Amino acid sequence: MIYTCTFTPSIDYTTYLAEFEAGRLNRAEDVYYYPGGKGINVSRVLNRLDTDSVALGFAGGFTGEYLKQFLNNEGIQTEFTDTGENTRINVKIKAKNETELNGPSPEIQNHQLDSLLEKVTMMKEDDWFVLAGSLPSSIPADFYEKLTNACRKKGVRFVLDTSGPALGSLLSTNPFLIKPNSEELGDLFGTSITSKRQAAHYAKKLVDDGITYVIVSMGGEGAILVSKEGTWTAESPRGKAVNTVGAGDSMVAGFLASFQKNGNAEEAFRFGVACGSATAFQSDLCQKEDAQKLLGQVTTKFIRNRM
Repeated sequence: MIYTCTFTPSIDYTTYLAEFEAGRLNRAEDVYYYPGGKGINVSRVLNRLDTDSVALGFAGGFTGEYLKQFLNNEGIQTEFTDTGENTRINVKIKAKNETELNGPSPEIQNHQLDSLLEKVTMMKEDDWFVLAGSLPSSIPADFYEKLTNACRKKGVRFVLDTSGPALGSLLSTNPFLIKPNSEELGDLFGTSITSKRQAAHYAKKLVDDGITYVIVSMGGEGAILVSKEGTWTAESPRGKAVNTVGAGDSMVAGFLASFQKNGNAEEAFRFGVACGSATAFQSDLCQKEDAQKLLGQVTTKFIRNRM
């Protein structure tokens, strides 16, 4: 089973209007309420790819109930830990210029952290634990190490998709997969990455340190996958980017759905790139048929690592 974990989920209240004027009454033309959070996005795309998952994390209040009900209605199993506080609402105003107002996340208590840790310790060998999204700095750093240690002891494959100091601090736990973008990868090494060659160079350093697979997304330039076997480069399908939010999460979901089925890294990489592009080319997360239509346009090239 694949378990996704989102520490700071949200309800994304997205409103569309022709113009937005601060300090005045504005009337929306359309509004949408979607569950937000990288781990949740991974679960939603996995579900659309006919792959089961369980969404973990922290949620509470009437917004938390809405979040769980929304996912349950889509056929996604949830096991959120109740925070006793309302899950945050993020307001996204789509006009000529986009404006966002993100609500504060609840303070997570020690007993709630223990509840999540207990869930991880109950996982079985060959399960997957996907830790995605922002990781609150208020949580003791050793708690994340406890999570990864629990995965290691049970033979659970640990997938990490975060950024900033949290990403750097958890690299030593040797995740099965990480998926930084080029900017995030550069931040890890204090440099700027502008080419696939550079990205492959620094991603290989992470693989040499013990990470099994590193996928680096590079927007319209495609992506790379690095492992001990070598490096795969991928050219993205051509199309107009409409919404890049969730594209990286879709790439992770596509890779996991494919790899869990056949264990072929290159095939999983191609499908992940197709899923990420399919999401970028529309206003919502991709459907399976969207990714399959683009799969034939994803070309990969293998470069064996030099000894």
